[in-house]
Amino acid sequence: MTSYNLSSVNQLFKTVYGKLSEKIYNSENVLLARMKKAHDFTGTNIKTTMPKGFGGSVGSGSLPTANSKTYLQMTVTPKKVYARMLIDRESMMASKDDKGAFVRLLQESIKNTVESFARNMERILFGDGTGALGTMDGTNTGTGSTGDPFVCLISDATWLEANFEEDDYVNIGAGTALLEVTAVDPDNKRVSLVTISGTPAISASSATIIYMQGSKDNDPLGLSGTVATSTGTVYDINLATERRWRSYREDAGDAEISADLLNKVVLQVHRKVGKYPNLCLTSYTQYTKIQNQLEDIKYIDVSPRDKELVGRIGYKAIDLQAGPARIPLLISRFCPDDQLFLLNDNFMEIMHRPGFGWFDEDGTVILRQADSDGYEARYGGYLQVVIKPAFQANIYNLAT
Repeated sequence: MTSYNLSSVNQLFKTVYGKLSEKIYNSENVLLARMKKAHDFTGTNIKTTMPKGFGGSVGSGSLPTANSKTYLQMTVTPKKVYARMLIDRESMMASKDDKGAFVRLLQESIKNTVESFARNMERILFGDGTGALGTMDGTNTGTGSTGDPFVCLISDATWLEANFEEDDYVNIGAGTALLEVTAVDPDNKRVSLVTISGTPAISASSATIIYMQGSKDNDPLGLSGTVATSTGTVYDINLATERRWRSYREDAGDAEISADLLNKVVLQVHRKVGKYPNLCLTSYTQYTKIQNQLEDIKYIDVSPRDKELVGRIGYKAIDLQAGPARIPLLISRFCPDDQLFLLNDNFMEIMHRPGFGWFDEDGTVILRQADSDGYEARYGGYLQVVIKPAFQANIYNLAT
């Protein structure tokens, strides 16, 4: 009887699950699935130009004075984004005579790793590049031990349930101490943290930012750092001074989402860049409000063959009419409750360096750990999210 060895496991890993991993990465989350992806990002960074204007040089009555067109130059610099999988050797040996069980164990580990990476990428796509998950509001309890975890209340302004998942490791502020998220209480906006290593700086009155482990100021850019802001620099272009580079932003002033508001923003984007958005993303809160507003215009289509009428609540899909096109309205759990994004994904792309995926440069995907009785595999690579804000829009401060 042939037993499993590192070589055979590696071959199974690459041939059976290579495309599965790619499928999970590309389709598990709404925005991640819609984004264009390239895998040819080489060199230190990429510099591209965008026209700032038309260049003048026109006039009537006499020969005009010529003027050159000016350009904006954007710089795209990659970030390192990883996922890591550990496989216990004893578990591998315990299942070596049961092919089905071993494949299921391996499949579960592979799937979980790529799903977690894709989930983190969706978080990143809505983030601002800082890696921030939420900010404590200064009302914390506990000591951080297993029996007495830190229980941190997250501020209303930064709370987003999707940012916190049990078993995630996080850092506090600029510290390197590692903590595990052991419980999430969405009703009360609290997370429980247990110290894994180091000495985290958490006191009862701490009002510090919680970051995904190792991610402070290391995330690729997302919507919050490109579209949902009017200040700072995006790819080395100043939003405050370059009006053609800025997104269109509408402060709803705590008003309800409405067709009038959506139409206004869609047309403002078209007026600015001559193109309509092709994707609308919002939170569960705003999607529910839009769905409820449509209930009074529903109708029932009755066929002569129908033997009975069936009442239906809700819709299979909701589209927004934007000029000649329809924009699908979709939900993301990473979208803040009070916001809605109108996007054009033709001007959004994830640029990867070659070799993205499972690391196999050593001739094997599964590597023996030097300091423990087990093996590990690494997934990810080097990438940057490129979102051209001028073609996008953001409605914020909606009633929740």
